[in-house]
Amino acid sequence: MNDTSTSTPEPVRFDTKIAVLLREDLETWQRLNVTAFLVSGLGTQLPEVVGEPYEDADGVPYLPMFRQPVLVFEGTKETLTAAHTRALSRSLPRALFTSDLFTTGNDRDNRAAVRAVPTGELGLVGLAVYGPRNAVDKVIKGARMHP
Repeated sequence: MNDTSTSTPEPVRFDTKIAVLLREDLETWQRLNVTAFLVSGLGTQLPEVVGEPYEDADGVPYLPMFRQPVLVFEGTKETLTAAHTRALSRSLPRALFTSDLFTTGNDRDNRAAVRAVPTGELGLVGLAVYGPRNAVDKVIKGARMHP
């Protein structure tokens, strides 16, 4: 008879992936800001990526977070443009951040700045994608893990 009470549970392997791709020439503060903005869009539109709320030993509640890791990559402007094209062709859920958004100060102006530029001319500095692991891997092909 096996006693499973002392065995370690198998690690969870997700069949989906959350990836953020940043343009390699961003300053540190920009990388952090862009990443935070990008992933905020995923949780609002894809409730399946968000886990259960947290609670500490004293019963103090905390907001839920993603149920799986967010992998952060970097690449050239060309890598980011190609990834954007591949994400669109695969119809993967995505969020984008353009260089114009560094000059705006509110949500309304952010949306207007993106709306004013044709898809092929967007000054992409960040892209977040979610979907099946293989599809996301194909989208971010050519990018490298963020150091």
